[in-house]
Amino acid sequence: MKLTVVGGGSTYTPELVDGFARLRDTLPIAELVLMDPATDRLELVGGLARRIFERQGHSGTITTTTDLDAAVEGADAVLLQLRVGGQAAREQDETWPLDCGCVGQETTGAGGLAKALRTVPVVLDIADRVRRTNPTAWIIDFTNPVGIVTRALLQAGHKAVGLCNVAIGFQRKFAAMLGVTPADIHLDHVGLNHLTWETGVRLGGPEGEDVLPKLLADHGDTIAADLHLPRPLLDRLGVVPSYYLRYYYAHDEVVRELRTKPSRAAEVAEMERKLLTLYADPALDEKPELLAKRGGAYYSEAAVDLAAALLNGAGSPYQVVNTYNKGTLPFLPDDAVIEVQAGVGTRGAAPLPMSPPDPLYAGLMAQVTAYEDLALEAALHGGRTRVFKALLSHPLIGQYEYAEKLTDQLIAHNREHLAWA
Repeated sequence: MKLTVVGGGSTYTPELVDGFARLRDTLPIAELVLMDPATDRLELVGGLARRIFERQGHSGTITTTTDLDAAVEGADAVLLQLRVGGQAAREQDETWPLDCGCVGQETTGAGGLAKALRTVPVVLDIADRVRRTNPTAWIIDFTNPVGIVTRALLQAGHKAVGLCNVAIGFQRKFAAMLGVTPADIHLDHVGLNHLTWETGVRLGGPEGEDVLPKLLADHGDTIAADLHLPRPLLDRLGVVPSYYLRYYYAHDEVVRELRTKPSRAAEVAEMERKLLTLYADPALDEKPELLAKRGGAYYSEAAVDLAAALLNGAGSPYQVVNTYNKGTLPFLPDDAVIEVQAGVGTRGAAPLPMSPPDPLYAGLMAQVTAYEDLALEAALHGGRTRVFKALLSHPLIGQYEYAEKLTDQLIAHNREHLAWA
């Protein structure tokens, strides 16, 4: 089979390639195409990718190209991992919201909206070209904000599933704590992308024993420290929130921290410079240890599992993905994109039935879904008023004076990426 990675020049890509090489029996790739307009990065990443395949004895070919249409032609699946505007745009997303005392972050709040406005039109153009060239291809979206981008793809009629590595990270962590294999862990994972809670941790499958209370009792201090949240909060909630919930549960504390240290974008940019230097070494034929600090842990395993299930029915039968709600959470619209356990196969992803979430979580999900509605409208149609409404609706903003100022700043910092501005 042929698989194409759009954004193949990303420093993430060797992690993905390593997974393709190790798990080739699950996902037999004959041709892997890395497509990226940044030729300098693409050649460095492509060279390392070929050496990884060779070291691990993978017989597939790896090609690099800047031609999107050629890259997607005949592809069975296209994986999207874009960053429109690069780390420079991310640096802006993480800094100017702090002027209003709001979290600066690349996937949520004002920075997340900026990224959505830059990204959605580009992704839809790519998807249209994929459909013209190969209408049967699956699109796997790893591009943030995954929920909004996946919803844009689905609403435009594309064969798309969104993917995030948060759930697989919890699965691996909990398995290690319990002394079992990751395959033994089934998460009751509910929410929206980057707004999720583990409400149960089951052994053996959806009907297995819930060991979350034991995990919290025995390992609550470690889990809380990883999330940078207080242990008593986890004990009181009885669930494990995604670390992104810290932006909501400890907003002012996070803002104070962000104002006193370099942005994550600056840290990542420096890390990428070091990684690209390593990638240029012709003796390097495996992913370097530094890549683990880049983010995206277990990304390759999640991507292989999802692609295998969609393309040939292999992979895990249940996976956490981003897909249409379709009545799964009755307090959200059917066309909301939720992040939950789903049965995944060649026909796509179907969310598993679940108990209604506690109002504490359902209320926040409903509010952020409303924001995502407005954010997608702004991304598709533009206009200052649409941007303002989206910002005003976001629970991390919510005040008209902040929304006015942030609207002006968002447009000023992103004008080159907004056709309507």
